[in-house]
Amino acid sequence: MKIAFFDAHDFEIPVFEEKNSLHKHEIHFFSARLTPKTASLAKDFPAVCVFTNDDLGSETLRILKEGGTKLIALRSAGYNHVDLKAATNLELKVVRVPEYSPYSVAEHAVALILTLNRKIHRAFNRVREGNFSLSGLVGFDLHNKTVGVIGIGKIGQAFCRIMHGFGCKLILFDFHEDENFANEVGGKYKTLKELFEESDIISLHLPLNTSTQHLISDDAFTKMKTGVMIINTGRGALIDTKALIKNLKSGKVGSAGLDVYENESGIFFSDLSCQILTDDVLARLMTFSNVVITGHQAFLTNEALRNIAETTLENIADFEKSLPLINIVNL
Repeated sequence: MKIAFFDAHDFEIPVFEEKNSLHKHEIHFFSARLTPKTASLAKDFPAVCVFTNDDLGSETLRILKEGGTKLIALRSAGYNHVDLKAATNLELKVVRVPEYSPYSVAEHAVALILTLNRKIHRAFNRVREGNFSLSGLVGFDLHNKTVGVIGIGKIGQAFCRIMHGFGCKLILFDFHEDENFANEVGGKYKTLKELFEESDIISLHLPLNTSTQHLISDDAFTKMKTGVMIINTGRGALIDTKALIKNLKSGKVGSAGLDVYENESGIFFSDLSCQILTDDVLARLMTFSNVVITGHQAFLTNEALRNIAETTLENIADFEKSLPLINIVNL
């Protein structure tokens, strides 16, 4: 099948080319993000392959439909950037990669915790300047600390197992409780209010939808312990960023590790080092020495990239062969 591959990056193109040797799809890689302005590039392509920062709003979808596109293949698990109602009305099928490597994201969340707690980012810069002072680098033992985990899917479970290995006490929250898993890691399901009040560290592993957007708001911060550590490797808009900044300034939040940002589209996955950052909220967030931001790289492991490529290409092959689409997200 002829595929328009948008927002192509150098870390994924070789993997897709290798895995495509089995399927023999005709893939055209475009570095441009998919937006209403670039959607015309997909004219006469029956399938488009897109990433998390591509714009799949109603206008983009309409242009794709008029150009002959029939299938939207997401290289991601999340699909909050897709207007599913518009896609369904236009008879565009949308498929995704429901899982690629829960360990990649879970381990990155732990890396953020360790970096913030032991001030690795500050120590690295200090030593490079010849400063070997230990002042200001005091951390804490993770052993016996209470970790609140919001979202107990496969990533959340992988994260819980790692933190259980550190000897942490786990408080769990999910809209669907799995008591067998809770018993496995010695965790307890509690209300969000209880989780906020009791946790030393809070890690987010939820999808983004209308019920989870700004789940961590100013009201939520007021319920938390002073000095709480916030970790987000889920979706940026799970946290109200302005409220986070307010609570970092007051000291309510002791530190934050973020792999996602609610207005990351057009910023993350791009080299802007020679430009002025025009996003004032992100610029302010980056001024805090107790905040570590990574550019949506939690998924970025060899294993995850291979799984993403394999599943995406299989989704497209199934569509081409009129087979059932097991990873479809719209009716």
